[in-house]
Amino acid sequence: MSDPLIPAPTGEPVRLKPLPLLIFSSRWLQLPLYVGLIVAQCVYVFLFIKELTHLVQHAWEFTEQQIMLVVLGLIDVVMISNLLVMVIVGGYETFVSRLGLKGHPDQPEWLSHVNAGVLKVKLAMAIIGISSIHLLRTFIEAGALGTPSGRVTEAGVLWQTIIHMAFIASAIGIAWVDRMTQTRH
Repeated sequence: MSDPLIPAPTGEPVRLKPLPLLIFSSRWLQLPLYVGLIVAQCVYVFLFIKELTHLVQHAWEFTEQQIMLVVLGLIDVVMISNLLVMVIVGGYETFVSRLGLKGHPDQPEWLSHVNAGVLKVKLAMAIIGISSIHLLRTFIEAGALGTPSGRVTEAGVLWQTIIHMAFIASAIGIAWVDRMTQTRH
């Protein structure tokens, strides 16, 4: 946990009063949430390995469309994992404590200028990417629309497209608001 002493403008540390100290320290309650997301990412790694093994074992039997659907599933897992990394690293850095990676060769480029606004835009873009993969999978499966083996309906395709467009509109709105607040400061 960080030191409850905050340097004063004169350079001498100032001891926080109990209530501000409690409020400031409450950010550490998010730590178990980020650890939980790391566990969730481990589950996604397991899922990726399971799906990849399934693809390799059945590559000779699968049609091109089946291979494409499995590969889209793998891409989906990777994109969700990327989203988890952004939330874990960016959220911890923004809301809990500095990671102290300055000058580290593996520091992600975006982390040097991360703030709540940048994180929201990056998350919105990641969600759009994930939604795009799901929509592409739906469009591929739409070839079986109306057949007994069809897993999607016309209404399902329509609603998924509308939701995807709502994600895009939301991302544009978030980016616009972030840009407006940047120009005002």
